Amino acid sequence: MDLLAPSFSRYNLGCLKTLNMLFLFPNNSGRNEMKRKVIADLNTRVKHRIISRSNKQIPRYSAQYPQALQQEGRKKLLNFLRAALLETSQVQITHLPIKIAKLPDAFHRFKIVQISDVHHSSFVNESEIVAAAKHANALQPDLIVLTGDYISHSVDFIPGCARALGHLKAKHGVFAVLGNHDHWTDGVQMKNALEAEGIRVLCNENVRVEKNGSYIRLAGVDDMLVKLDDMGAALAGTSRDEARILLAHNPALIREASRAGIDLMLSGHTHGGQINWKLLAPQKDTRLSRWLQRPSRKLMRGHAILGNTQIYVNRGLGTVVVPLRYGCTPEITLIELQNN
Repeated sequence: MDLLAPSFSRYNLGCLKTLNMLFLFPNNSGRNEMKRKVIADLNTRVKHRIISRSNKQIPRYSAQYPQALQQEGRKKLLNFLRAALLETSQVQITHLPIKIAKLPDAFHRFKIVQISDVHHSSFVNESEIVAAAKHANALQPDLIVLTGDYISHSVDFIPGCARALGHLKAKHGVFAVLGNHDHWTDGVQMKNALEAEGIRVLCNENVRVEKNGSYIRLAGVDDMLVKLDDMGAALAGTSRDEARILLAHNPALIREASRAGIDLMLSGHTHGGQINWKLLAPQKDTRLSRWLQRPSRKLMRGHAILGNTQIYVNRGLGTVVVPLRYGCTPEITLIELQNN
């Protein structure tokens, strides 16, 4: 990627100058909306710039590299960039049946849709979030849960993100917890914006979800990375005899959840790795290939069990740092609860 650095540096400098000028404007609603639209427009520009510069810049350095290396390296780089850019918009619906022994009969085949890590920013625009919300609604869920990180870095994206997520509809409501990026930006403003759209944000608390005279407990714990998590408060008034589902942005809370006897924990945070480096490992047995294929100690994505607690880590919808995904498509999870 160092071959692209000269042009990217000039381009990023221009973007930064534009953003700095915008943020000098007074903070009224009209100016903030204009800033948000201009910043969001960078999503398309950045994607196009990556492809165009990778086509134009590498040949300029051809004299410094052998011909075979230039051709093969250029081909691999372009294929990777194109695939990784396209994959950010290829949302996958994951259908996951989950058996819970204590689940009341009334909740057998109860459908929960999980969305996580939207990261509304210059990489993910409002229309993409609205499209994801419509996909979620089409699954006809009984309940929708959101597991944090709705924005990346700027309060200017909060209104648009909340407005887009406000399209979500479910029979038993839409519930959410906050993530580290939400708090790093403005957790209070993010919470208020979501609740203004009818989304209940659970901050170390729980609610009863009732159906036909039976109920399950839905708890939400605040983010551990900003040290606002309180599992005791989140589960206050609940019992191990009840079916309990926990929303926690960070899957690192799984051990504490398991000790508390949680039946199912739903998390995000990891983006599933965002780029699956194992797929990029060289076929030859080298130090690099062994490092890329090393087993991870962290739960990056998917379903796992610790003790009697099941966890599902959603890969998220958005991206951070770079607008790329590879071998790790964005995801909406459809969970179907089943009793034994």
